[in-house]
Amino acid sequence: MPEHTVGTQEQFEAARQELLAEEKALTRRNDELARKRRELPWVPVEKDYRFETEDGPKALADLFDGRSQLLVYHFMFGPSYAAGCPVCSSIADTLDPNAVHLRARDVTLICSSRAPLDKLLAYRDRMGWSFDWVSTVGADFHRDLGFLYTEEELRPFLDGDIPQTVSQMAEATGTDVLRYVTEGPGLSAYTLSDGTVHRTYVTTARGLEPAMAYYGLLDRTPLGRHEEGEQTHWLRRHDEYVTSPA
Repeated sequence: MPEHTVGTQEQFEAARQELLAEEKALTRRNDELARKRRELPWVPVEKDYRFETEDGPKALADLFDGRSQLLVYHFMFGPSYAAGCPVCSSIADTLDPNAVHLRARDVTLICSSRAPLDKLLAYRDRMGWSFDWVSTVGADFHRDLGFLYTEEELRPFLDGDIPQTVSQMAEATGTDVLRYVTEGPGLSAYTLSDGTVHRTYVTTARGLEPAMAYYGLLDRTPLGRHEEGEQTHWLRRHDEYVTSPA
C-alpha cells in the first residue's frame, strides 16, 4: 500500500464535501449526455442482416423478441477462437443478470459474435450465463458498425511493437494476434418502429465502461484501478481466478 495523507475526521469531512460537489456536477453532466444520446437521429437499417439463433435463422427485427428496443453487445469471439475474449467475458458477467431488468423496461439484450453458434452456446454454458447469443451470418453486421477489421487496416499496428496484453488475450482465446484483434467489442442500440428497425446508438472502447461494473467500484477504493505499469492484464474469466486461502 503506498504512502498517503492521513488526516482527522474533520479534515476528511471537509475534503469529502468539496468532492461531493464535483460528483454531483458530474452526475448532472451525465444526465445531460444521456438526454443527448436519446436525441440522436435514428438511422433506418436497410441491410438484411441474418443470424443463427437457438430457434433457427432470424432477421434483425426478429431479435427484438416482441419488444420495441434492442441492445446488442458485440462480443469478441471470432471463428478461430477457442474461447471468448476474457474482457468481453467480464462484461457479459455484468450484462447477464441485468437482462431481466431491461426486459421489464421493453428492452431485449443479446450478444452477437462471428463464431459458430454451437461454440458460443457451449462457452455460455461454461460461464453460466443465460442471455440470448446469436451468430452472425456473414461479416457485415459487425463490419458495418466498425467492430471488424481487415489485415490491411491492422497492418500498422501489427508491424509495430505488439503490447504484451494483446498477446496475452490472443493466447487466452486460443488464436493468434491477427485473428484476435480482427474482432472488436462494441454496443449498439436499435428501436423497432412501425415495422422498421432503426439504429439509435453505437459505442466502443471506454464507452463500454458502464457495462464494466468492477471499474466503477475499483474507482472508489484506495488504490483505484491500479493498472499503471502492469505488463499483463489482471482480468481473467470468472472461473480462472486463483483465490487466496481464507
